[in-house]
Amino acid sequence: MTQNIRIHLADDHQIIIHGIQTLLNTVPNFEVVGFSLDGTTIFDDVTNNNADILVLDISMPKKDGIEVVKEFAEKGFPCKVIILSSYDDLKLIKEIMALGVSGYLTKQCAGQNIIEAIQAISNGEEYFCESIREKIFNNVTKNNPKLNTYKPIVNPLLTEREIEIIILIALEYSGKEISEHLFISTNTVETHRKNILKKLKAKNTISIVKYAMNNHLVLS
Repeated sequence: MTQNIRIHLADDHQIIIHGIQTLLNTVPNFEVVGFSLDGTTIFDDVTNNNADILVLDISMPKKDGIEVVKEFAEKGFPCKVIILSSYDDLKLIKEIMALGVSGYLTKQCAGQNIIEAIQAISNGEEYFCESIREKIFNNVTKNNPKLNTYKPIVNPLLTEREIEIIILIALEYSGKEISEHLFISTNTVETHRKNILKKLKAKNTISIVKYAMNNHLVLS
């Protein structure tokens, strides 16, 4: 039997909490165990109800989402955190992810991506909605003369994130550099690299670079 993923919601608008809860209730193993309407009680709330994941609006009253995450970082994270925000500023996202947050969604894409985000994060991954992920990647690779300017057809088994990792490996980024630039952990980078090798039936990093060149992901 699949264990339920226990979810706590934090937003200062009860109607938004109700909307998110209604959506999450459509997933059999998702269980919304509580909610908070201001930032001051969140740490105690998620600790008391043993939440696995907190969905946190960054604009909370009394104590905003950033301050809540800083409190988590100081006291030890009682659960994993997904940020909901109206902002897509990369400096802000980098600051928040560096504190130990697992995911970041804009409110515009939350309805479409929140279920996928919770599933990914419960499996130990970091998660960004597509618009944020693309913005981060484009910021890393802008003005790189070796980057192809169009998206060629590649192995359908590869995810968009894996394609990005392949490109950065081919552009000679180290695992640590990829981690820093994409705001993900080195463990996540290594997991992606192993999955890429498996999907491509490749033996090593050189094979990944050759794949990138042969499929015109980068210019040789």
